Amino acid sequence: MKKLTLLLVISASFVAARIDAVTIYNNDFPTHDIAVAARPDTASAFEIEAGDDFLLTSPARITGATFTGLVPQNFNLNNIGSVIVEIYRVFPKDSDVGRTSGPPTFSTPNVPTRVNSPSDVAFEERSTAAGNLGFVASILNATFTANNSVQPGGIHPQPNQTTGGDGAFTGQEVHFDITFSNPFSLPADHYFFVPQVELTGTDGTFLWLSAERPISQGTPFPPGVTDLQAWTRDANLDPDWLRVGTDIVGGSPAPTFNTAFSVSGTVPDAASTALLLGGALLLIVWLKRRVLIN
Repeated sequence: MKKLTLLLVISASFVAARIDAVTIYNNDFPTHDIAVAARPDTASAFEIEAGDDFLLTSPARITGATFTGLVPQNFNLNNIGSVIVEIYRVFPKDSDVGRTSGPPTFSTPNVPTRVNSPSDVAFEERSTAAGNLGFVASILNATFTANNSVQPGGIHPQPNQTTGGDGAFTGQEVHFDITFSNPFSLPADHYFFVPQVELTGTDGTFLWLSAERPISQGTPFPPGVTDLQAWTRDANLDPDWLRVGTDIVGGSPAPTFNTAFSVSGTVPDAASTALLLGGALLLIVWLKRRVLIN
């Protein structure tokens, strides 16, 4: 019986070893193209969200993430308040499609389109306030300039959504390394990553930096899957979203943007796990027969 118990422990250890921690998606390679406000709702500031997409081709437990953005120059990182990471699915999931004028564009009175936007409400959320998110913030560059920005007050419903942006912004480039003490357990799907950072002791706002588009040094999307552009909204536009490039910056042709982030976690290796479990079961049956014979 002791042998049987030992075998079960060893088998479980082998199976656990085959669930590898991996970088699931990485495009945390900031560019100077644009920086977009991203902050939580507080007593002194209205909420602003920005989101960019990543793909899970199999279920995963998201245990960590990174993202990079700008804070005002001379800002003290000790004055970072709450940090939130939300996961959204793609519209029309988790959304009130009854508000729309119907397919195929899912247009609403507030925005040109909701096709490929984040959904109305978040699928899941982790935050420092809830105690299930930890972070380390570090300065990458004391001076970094984004050539354009979307800042508080720069998000408007249609027909006035195309402002061209709020102009260049220079600040400190800050990298956030996030740990989820309660990991996101996500099924295979297309998601949006939506971070928010509160800056206290200043009137400034965290601005999330753009990243490579198309992706060359990070994690490209699989063939046949569209890399969706970054979207944004504030409390006044909620539940609708605007495309940062197509709707707000505009132009002919309008630019499209990704944002700088990565997600990491564990993805079960289904084939190897099944093989190990099958082998373990055969050994257990054999050992049981030995015990009965003896």
